[in-house]
Amino acid sequence: MRKTGYVVLPLHGGHAPAWLTKKMKPLADEVVRLTVLERGPDGFLERVADPYWFQALGCVLGFDWHSSGLTTVTLGIMKDVITPEKHGLKIVGGKGKASRNTPAHIEKAGLAMGLSTSMLEELKYASRICAKVDNTAIQAGYPLYHHSFLFSERGKWAVVQQGMNSSDRSARRYHWLSEHVKDYVVEPHDGIVGDSVVESVLNMTAREAEDNRSVCVDLVKQNPANLISSIRKIGSNCIPLDCWTGGGESCSVPVTSAYEMPAHLDWELFRQLYDTQPRDYEELLAFRGVGPATIRALALVAQLVYGAEVSWRDPVKFSFAHGGKDGVPFPVNRPAMDGTISFLRELLEATEVERSCKVDAMRRLERLSLTWSA
Repeated sequence: MRKTGYVVLPLHGGHAPAWLTKKMKPLADEVVRLTVLERGPDGFLERVADPYWFQALGCVLGFDWHSSGLTTVTLGIMKDVITPEKHGLKIVGGKGKASRNTPAHIEKAGLAMGLSTSMLEELKYASRICAKVDNTAIQAGYPLYHHSFLFSERGKWAVVQQGMNSSDRSARRYHWLSEHVKDYVVEPHDGIVGDSVVESVLNMTAREAEDNRSVCVDLVKQNPANLISSIRKIGSNCIPLDCWTGGGESCSVPVTSAYEMPAHLDWELFRQLYDTQPRDYEELLAFRGVGPATIRALALVAQLVYGAEVSWRDPVKFSFAHGGKDGVPFPVNRPAMDGTISFLRELLEATEVERSCKVDAMRRLERLSLTWSA
């Protein structure tokens, strides 16, 4: 994983005020135009996939640097101003219904941009599998509520999507770039930005979970009756809670994690998977109907019955807010931050927006620089 990190993103309700969005749009239009002029449409996608650059862009446009709304508002503003005719790019998706309509919008926009049928199918699949990975293969307690898919006339793409933890009112953001994805299910992200490191995260994208992924595929390709029996046995055993959470002298089973076997599973789904015979873990994950409960059940059976270790490592690595130059408590990538600020400063100087808007944006960028330097 190239860039991962976390920053406090508290959930803020409501909408961005009209006066703010009115100011954000022309500045966003200029920044996108100049970035495309400097780096091309695919270069803009690369920037958006960089969590430092995206966070800085949201701040420059005028949104609260630490708010979860920075993600949704920044993407919403860019969706309004970016057009294929002007920028060679398109953004689809969003929150709720807009997110669910992403495949249809990819099809419509892609046809207008002259993309082939096969390319459109690849883009629609990329949108769906990215959402499936972050909502199902990584289980940190942040189910997705926002999904934005950006693509260029050459069929390159980036994904920025966000999940919500309703209990502590925080968010976690995921960044993807097509050029960097070698395998959808093995550490595919360009960045993950969240609130805090979660102690027990079912992380099926970790490299160290390779054996577990392989056993999961083998499980669904065998007689489903045996798999269902194993799941029921694990779920019905009276295992003390502290055995699952890391303690207890009387534990007779391996200590795994705080995740327990799901109480409700679709047994028919396991029979459908058996009939399909998925070739690999990606195909298993992408299968219609396979959700977090199915993935968690398979992972636990693979570990507890077959000894294939699963990863409970949170893929988050460092913090914008609390990292230090000495690496304590988390390392901060100062060169990346400095490069982002320098690039945005050059763009702002070249923009044609009114002087007061440009000065305000420069001040926000300077404040962000001081925040990152703290």
